[in-house]
Amino acid sequence: MDLWLEGKVAVVTGASKGIGLAIAQALAAEGAIVFGGARDIHTLEAIDGVTGVALDLVDPDGPGRLIQTALDARGRVDVLVNNVGAVRLRFDGFLSLTDSDFDWALQINFFAALRTIRAALGPMIAQGGGSIVNVASVNAFFQPDGATVDYGAAKAAGVNLTKSLSQEFGPKGIRINDVSPGPVTTDLWIGEDGVADTVAKAMGIDADTARENIIAGIGGFATGRFTSPEEVAALVVMLASGRLGNVTGSNFVIDGGLIKTT
Repeated sequence: MDLWLEGKVAVVTGASKGIGLAIAQALAAEGAIVFGGARDIHTLEAIDGVTGVALDLVDPDGPGRLIQTALDARGRVDVLVNNVGAVRLRFDGFLSLTDSDFDWALQINFFAALRTIRAALGPMIAQGGGSIVNVASVNAFFQPDGATVDYGAAKAAGVNLTKSLSQEFGPKGIRINDVSPGPVTTDLWIGEDGVADTVAKAMGIDADTARENIIAGIGGFATGRFTSPEEVAALVVMLASGRLGNVTGSNFVIDGGLIKTT
């Protein structure tokens, strides 16, 4: 199926690894001209159709500079994918968290996306339309424990923002949607110092056992496995394309059946 992305200019945040890297690769494979923002862009250098832009997206000026790089090079931004994000597990409970802890989570998981959207909307309005896809998380509405309380709050804020902006800018031809993955086979979950490794060290067990315990504790997957970055990327690219031109303000869950309710 032709996704009508040939020659479209796409910007991806957090594009150097994991889900972001898979999204950048998938967009380029569809013929899009991709600008990928990240602090370290060496993984993007050999990908045809992808230009890495080295910057810190938590810096208040970073998102605007990323969008401006695409505008300077190509004169437009057709697709924006907000993927950058991070989580720190909070084992000591809510009362141990400070305003600074919540500020860290909000800056990387909410404000980076907010600022990038703000920078992209003006050009999208001027050109008559565009598509924005925000990578959220099931933690925006699913919190089996308090270990990700600040991360979940930040992601929930992003999902709410998507719904609000989709209403305001839909009449201007701009679609805004969310994708909410469950656990994905990325460094965030299975890498060194990822979720499984962090839990394993705290509990004095190995990482594989920790991962199994975590998944069992939150209800398990119907499919029996983690989602791959490529599967998330496929959903993002489909939403970014004109093939789903009347879909906006929606949040699509991809979690292997982790969430049992509708």
